[in-house]
Amino acid sequence: MSPFTGSATRTPDWRHLRLTVDEGVATVTLARPDKLNALTFGAYADLRDLLAELSRDKSVRALVLGGEGRGFCSGGDVDEIIGATLAMDTAQLLDFNRMTGQVVRAIRECPFPVIAAVHGVAAGAGAVLALASDFRVADPSARFSFLFTRVGLSGGDMGAAYLLPRVVGLGHATRLLMLGEPVRAPEAERIGLISELTEEGGAAQAAQTLARRLADGPALAYAQTKALLTSELDMPLAAAIELDASTQALLMNGEDYAEFHAAFTEKRPPKWQGR
Repeated sequence: MSPFTGSATRTPDWRHLRLTVDEGVATVTLARPDKLNALTFGAYADLRDLLAELSRDKSVRALVLGGEGRGFCSGGDVDEIIGATLAMDTAQLLDFNRMTGQVVRAIRECPFPVIAAVHGVAAGAGAVLALASDFRVADPSARFSFLFTRVGLSGGDMGAAYLLPRVVGLGHATRLLMLGEPVRAPEAERIGLISELTEEGGAAQAAQTLARRLADGPALAYAQTKALLTSELDMPLAAAIELDASTQALLMNGEDYAEFHAAFTEKRPPKWQGR
């Protein structure tokens, strides 16, 4: 995402979520615990716009996405979204579905790692938000449900049909997206949907620990690794190798690469600058 802005000012005020930033680690909390953090039109838009703002803010090096209360996110609010979409025409529905997809693109394209801290339910759009994240840290209460076919829609919502086969394989993805059945934490870990399984109630702290490790590391190297992982999903090998070579040449000209050599020579930990 471009670091250049137009006339609109940045804002610290987000109506549909809670944001804190601590020494390079941003924590975004979905905060509708009475509704299991169900998403509204405003919540989608806030997530899209916040990720764009944080992507331009070079001080953020890792982001933790979590949910307040008994679960991570139960998906789109049945009354505020599903009910409202029944009254929309095709053009309005296309605008809405494009907006939800923009959130997923923002997660994949932001220049810092995103860690989903999952406890309880991650359903529908909530499951896709976790799926789009770079890491999914979950406790044993976590359960993922891609519910779209259960409401009469395609399972390929918000990029799920693109992302899920690449995370768990086509066979598992077909079952999860077709049937919409919940996948509990032990199975999710077995098929690769979970990056780290914690003790009960430990997902939030484990996600913060991982975020701190990432924020203290070589931020530019992490950003480029994430960009390559996303860009090379559909590339032929020759194109991927060429992109790898160009990226490494740029990074070898950077301050962090020189700092590693200096630190190794002086037998001290590197002081990463993210440049």
